Amino acid sequence: DQHLGVLTSVMSLLSCLASQQTPEYEGLIPHVVHILSKLVMKKNCARDYLYYRTPSPWLQIKLLKFLQLYPNAIENNTAEYTSQLINVVSKIMIETDVSESINKSNADHAILFEAVNLIVVWGPTCPVEMREGAMKILGKFISVREPNIRYLGLMTMAKLAQIEGSVEGAKKHQATVLVSLKDADISVRRRALDLLFVICDTDNAERIVDELVAHLVVADASIREEMVLKIAILAEKYATDLRWYVDTILKLISISGDYVSDPIWHRVVQIVTNHPQGDLQGYAAATLFVAVSPHRAHETTVRIAAYILGEFGFLIAERPGMSGEEQFRVLHQHWFTVDMQTRAILISTYAKLANLYEECRPLVAPVFARSKNSVNVEIQQRCAEYAAMREAFSPEAVEDLLREMPPFEDRRRSALELRLLETEGENSAAVAKASVPSAVEEQRALQMMQHAQMMQPPTIEEEEEPLSPSQSANQSTDEPEDEVAISPSDENGASEEVSEEREGNDQEEVYDQDEISNQPAEDKKFDSEDAMHLNGAVRNAPTTFANPERPNSPKMVGIPKELIPAMRKAFSNLTTSPSGVLFENSFLQVGVKHEYVGAQGRLSVFFGNLHDTPLANFKVRVDQPDHLKMQMQGTQNLIDDEEYDSVGCMVATKTQAKLLILVEVTAPFDDAPSMRIRFDTEEGEHHDYPLRLPLVATCFMEPVKL
Repeated sequence: DQHLGVLTSVMSLLSCLASQQTPEYEGLIPHVVHILSKLVMKKNCARDYLYYRTPSPWLQIKLLKFLQLYPNAIENNTAEYTSQLINVVSKIMIETDVSESINKSNADHAILFEAVNLIVVWGPTCPVEMREGAMKILGKFISVREPNIRYLGLMTMAKLAQIEGSVEGAKKHQATVLVSLKDADISVRRRALDLLFVICDTDNAERIVDELVAHLVVADASIREEMVLKIAILAEKYATDLRWYVDTILKLISISGDYVSDPIWHRVVQIVTNHPQGDLQGYAAATLFVAVSPHRAHETTVRIAAYILGEFGFLIAERPGMSGEEQFRVLHQHWFTVDMQTRAILISTYAKLANLYEECRPLVAPVFARSKNSVNVEIQQRCAEYAAMREAFSPEAVEDLLREMPPFEDRRRSALELRLLETEGENSAAVAKASVPSAVEEQRALQMMQHAQMMQPPTIEEEEEPLSPSQSANQSTDEPEDEVAISPSDENGASEEVSEEREGNDQEEVYDQDEISNQPAEDKKFDSEDAMHLNGAVRNAPTTFANPERPNSPKMVGIPKELIPAMRKAFSNLTTSPSGVLFENSFLQVGVKHEYVGAQGRLSVFFGNLHDTPLANFKVRVDQPDHLKMQMQGTQNLIDDEEYDSVGCMVATKTQAKLLILVEVTAPFDDAPSMRIRFDTEEGEHHDYPLRLPLVATCFMEPVKL
């Protein structure tokens, strides 16, 4: 239809239909481009539809919005229409300028911004010249006096800057954007903040963050929380030195502490805890010690300082004026001015300080004694349990309980990014920028991985055997969920720590020295022709091993007494960790991976040969108490059944045998099932190791969400 009124009405209907069933209307693109070309290139328009000499601006806007539904339009159409469309968009950008007539400027700018939005939709497929031209035009518009044009210019530039290769053009206008941050219109300030967030990178991060922190002093209360959140994200993403990140967050707290939400200071704790390399932890402890030394310190600063000094205060205890006693005094001066949540963190910190420094125990004991009758249940429980801990448990157990917290789980999205997503929605330019890891973050993650590998003892290589459908159904996924990280105050909680201690104490005597040392071994016959099945391959046993039935019987070897403390610690760690090493010496490493759902569990036990010769006649016997229903399968001849005298299997050098246990608990219990490992070596030794599987009652417990 040639009538522009009909076309305008039809385009409204067509845009609605195409938004619901986009592929079915793709064939109309050439017709839309043809109509748009007539209006823009030829000015072919009836006099009645000229608006301040602009041909039917409403129809042009609807045509451009329709084209935005097809980001591949300049690739999928014929060369004729592609060239025609690019020429149309280029002419819109070239000819649009600020007019003395406000009505004409509004109409022309509405068309221009839809054309730029079309370029944004095309993304990297759009010619570079067009993107650069659009950036120059937007740079001119963000400096005009009209607030509506500045608003649209800032918003569109933030979208355009997200296209790869376009951010450098936006960074040229950084000074103008900083001026817009002081605009009287709150909506313009928000768009300026979004644009600064998008153009920030490693090169200009410190300048932008410092500018934002400086502006935070005079910023309105309505935008402060948003600014604090975005400053915290930028400081984390682009901090080449994490000490600068810690300093920046402390500045935020000193300027706008009431607007620093819990996820922000939780994130500081997580980053400091997860980066033991370098001097970050010592620097954070010293900086926070100074920050809480004055009588007036913001409560958020006290919370961070309490956690960091409790975990890493020992790194600065030898410095003048920073002893354990001084750390207690600077923290405790805030006791009467903070709320119950902060006091709970302080109590856990006091317990750790008392464990590390003898001089702190007389200072901490009266605090626990007074607070055991607190009306707050959390405070009461923590004080009562910490006060009774040393009397109830051995010093080794208390030391193990109050050691530093392990690194936090590394999530795909931090709590701050989730908070930003919650407040601004998925379509926000800031959310899109925050979701992409920076080069600094990737390098930091690589360093963390390398450090973890250096600190981790040699582990057994896991090679999973195929599971039956019923077994696969019981196997839970190892993928971390996208959820907010655990609050450090909860991680530092007394209830969880004491429950860990009880768990470890139940197994305190699980490795009795008299039982382990010099264990006698039952004589078993080894047949050199027996074969084992390991990782899908059959390996034949050599014939050079000593036979226990010959006159020269092998030497009996048990677990030496000096390994017992390490075994206790490994067992305690595995009761709360999904995987780890249960036992290790120069011959053998025993690794365990276990997971539980309700009353059912799945344990994978790996037996790795660390010796330079094979381990023969290798067999494992697992105790099966009445309260546990077990199904076991493993490497051929590995399981030592009471009814069938297994000859054992062969574990070649640098290989492993595997035992899979499916277990179901049927009644309450308070002991861990035993596991006995026996094998022979070429040196004529018969090894007999009694161990305990980390299968305790708390493994089958699940947290209740309140």
